[in-house]
Amino acid sequence: MIDYQNYITINPQLRFGKPTIIGTRITVFDVLYWFSNGMPIELIIEDFPELNENQIKACLSYAADREYKIQVAS
Repeated sequence: MIDYQNYITINPQLRFGKPTIIGTRITVFDVLYWFSNGMPIELIIEDFPELNENQIKACLSYAADREYKIQVAS
């Protein structure tokens, strides 16, 4: 699994403190939403050339880690 901490940041001054990809204004939610609508990695990169595959995979890693932490805390 990719270490998402190298790619994802939370800055209260950027996008209302939502987790974003470092160096962009693109949120983890944005990427997950695109995936949920069937958009493949290649098309995301084509539409948003400032992103790379590792950044996109980091969003998935972030979501998986967050889900894991919620399950463990329950």
